[in-house]
Amino acid sequence: MVEYVVLNTGATMPLVGLGTGSDGSLPLHERKAAIAAAIEVFFCFLRGKTNAHFDTAKIYNSEGFLGEALKEAMESGIVKREELFVTSKLWCTDAYPEGVLPALQNSLRALQLDYLDLYLIHWPIRMKEGASEKESDRLMELDLKGTWRALEACVKQGLAKAIGVSNFSSKKVKDLLQFAEIPPAVNQVKDFLFHC
Repeated sequence: MVEYVVLNTGATMPLVGLGTGSDGSLPLHERKAAIAAAIEVFFCFLRGKTNAHFDTAKIYNSEGFLGEALKEAMESGIVKREELFVTSKLWCTDAYPEGVLPALQNSLRALQLDYLDLYLIHWPIRMKEGASEKESDRLMELDLKGTWRALEACVKQGLAKAIGVSNFSSKKVKDLLQFAEIPPAVNQVKDFLFHC
């Protein structure tokens, strides 16, 4: 059985989820088929015990095919939205106060969902538009307080049920807790998840 944790919102989050990041070597139809297979496993073995957890991000280029697979599964009655737990992440080029809402709305459109169960700041940095992960000369200062306030506004609008961070040091989390009205629900670090 998949273990879960209760977040500070009261929602339960499965501790094991299907990550949708890829190096792009698999064709789109195979990536989408993996999602369908995961939903089948959930339907056959875990329904009623835990939700099906899917982890995605703008930078993974997986939100679109994940959204298609989830929509097909919901329309066919295999799974209900409330049986899903979907996490996505705010990419570094959108990590500024005015970038949060448009980025989340783009993710929701791609995922064909009305809300995310969890939305994370992907890294505690900001990058200039068009920068890749390897271009450290394109780093900018992150307005953590302003960006977090924008995430809190997304929760208040019902676009995200919970918010959190990813790849943050304990010092960065402590800094965030100094001003957060809504504390982060999790700190996802690489392949591990720390429940705050």
